[in-house]
Amino acid sequence: MKNSVKYLIAGLVLVVLSFQQLAAQCAMCRATIENNVSNGDTTVGAGLNVGILYLFLAPYLLLSIIGYFWYKKAKRKKSLSFRSYR
Repeated sequence: MKNSVKYLIAGLVLVVLSFQQLAAQCAMCRATIENNVSNGDTTVGAGLNVGILYLFLAPYLLLSIIGYFWYKKAKRKKSLSFRSYR
């Protein structure tokens, strides 16, 4: 339990420290924003950045949650089978 908490905290620290790199945009999005900014619309960029981060993090978050529960189930199953042999 303590190790998983340490890994979770370390992962969160890494995400927070690399947030500026995560906020980078793809080439198409960048072209769209540059076109909008040249036309005077400056509000699109912030919303697009948040959307990109949401789409980027959602699958990894989902896989992490599934992996965590799978690991806990396997660990519990292993400890139960080990106890039955004693």
